[in-house]
Amino acid sequence: MPSTALRERPAWKALAGHHSEIAGRHLRELFAADPGRGERMAAEVTGLYLDYSKNRITDETLRLLLQLAEESGLREHIDQMFAGDRINVSEHRPVLHVALRMPKESSLVVGGVDVVAQVHEVLDRMAAFADQVRSGAWKGATGKPIRNIINVGIGGSDLGPVMAYEALRHYSRRDLTFRFVSNVASKTFGTLETTTNARSAREWVLAQLGDEAAVARHFVAVSTNAQRVTEFGIDTANMFGFWDWVGGRYSMDSAIGLSTMLAVGPDNYRDLLAGFHAMDTHFCTAPFEQNLPVLTGLLAVWYGDFFGAQTIGVMPYDQYLKRFPAYLQQLTMESNGKHVTLEGVPVDYQTGAVYWGEPGTNGQHSFYQLIHQGTKLIPVDLIGFGKSLTPLGSHHDIPSSNVFAQAQALGFGKTEDEVRAEGTAEDAAPHRVMEGNRPTNVLLAEVLTPYRLGTLVALYEHSVFTQGTIWEIDSFDQWGVELGKVLAVAIIPELESATDPELGHDSSTNALIRHYRTLKD
Repeated sequence: MPSTALRERPAWKALAGHHSEIAGRHLRELFAADPGRGERMAAEVTGLYLDYSKNRITDETLRLLLQLAEESGLREHIDQMFAGDRINVSEHRPVLHVALRMPKESSLVVGGVDVVAQVHEVLDRMAAFADQVRSGAWKGATGKPIRNIINVGIGGSDLGPVMAYEALRHYSRRDLTFRFVSNVASKTFGTLETTTNARSAREWVLAQLGDEAAVARHFVAVSTNAQRVTEFGIDTANMFGFWDWVGGRYSMDSAIGLSTMLAVGPDNYRDLLAGFHAMDTHFCTAPFEQNLPVLTGLLAVWYGDFFGAQTIGVMPYDQYLKRFPAYLQQLTMESNGKHVTLEGVPVDYQTGAVYWGEPGTNGQHSFYQLIHQGTKLIPVDLIGFGKSLTPLGSHHDIPSSNVFAQAQALGFGKTEDEVRAEGTAEDAAPHRVMEGNRPTNVLLAEVLTPYRLGTLVALYEHSVFTQGTIWEIDSFDQWGVELGKVLAVAIIPELESATDPELGHDSSTNALIRHYRTLKD
């Protein structure tokens, strides 16, 4: 942990002075002065290419950002995570989602236990179960193969699986139907929404089949709570566990990914894990100046803390990634939406940004207007692929052209002189000016595969880690999520009471509860 507060670090002070020098410079100017910038400000790992040249930076900016990473102890913090140190300080836990994708022959001993061996014991059981279901060997209570699979989850146990299913749908079994009910599959099997939805599903199955034994043929649990799983009627042999060192938003490649494995099969699931691990290795070993998660994380800090940017857009130009921005919302904002340092001291700088997005071509016809001509600075990640999974004439090249066109338009814009040169009427000319100087990262890969999805998710995971390390916050707890849950438990009986309850909340909450009750009657 750095001994010097963030604002007192030499690189931070230098960046503050540097920002005042560079803030007024336009990307048009930066490219004119350095024609080779587009080739030079790029990095690639395992077929994932990052062009970060259209950012409002110079070589000096990069030098200072990299110096900030060093002064913030990023290298040491990375090593601590990969070693299993308890870097989740508020919960006194290690952070080991990277262990979920380590190869079987690897070993990571934490607290005297080889966690990689534990992970692969669960993965092997998941694969055996998936093979049974996919082959038709696993029969339901009526003796028929399973054809409909429902993932009941909340938070990371919904956002991860549904994103992965949609992203990898091309590789899924089309004779199996997958549905996702937001609100069940938790490691405690005790989350309020989890138990409510699970018991409703259980009651429906029993009403249709009339036999308690049917529960064990139609439900499996992703949980570590054997007692509650047994009480529910699920055979603990079909309980796939995970550990408290896996946060929900980092769990899509744990047993929470069982529905993903059922959809795409164990081999494709292993490819997904291999993609994660490739980016993990890159993050852990690559020099920072060539390290994709480090570069993207530092750029996020640059815009948030020095330019005052409040949001970052993520625009995939592939419909299969339509749920990717929603997944990233939890990953980024639940991780870095923090207001105190690791030592519990209130921060005096900006931390996590609001992440949001939509598949690119749809977004172009809705909110891109604000990005181009609005008054808010919104850095954008554009994600494209060289090949389509569903090739059809020029249907891929046309949307893909927008990846490059939008980055170009956002970066360089269109001056009033250029607008007038096109013959635009004088009174309309100001309305058609595009200021440009809007920063973008462009990520390109050959095609969306399970492996590629793993690298993309891990890229953002480690970018989040980089940002959290600079800000010296705990990116792995989520106490802000918990308060609302606690308050809800107290409010539920007040909503359900047969008589008017005595309310002791603030006047607004009391009035809302009373109004809700009148709407129910």
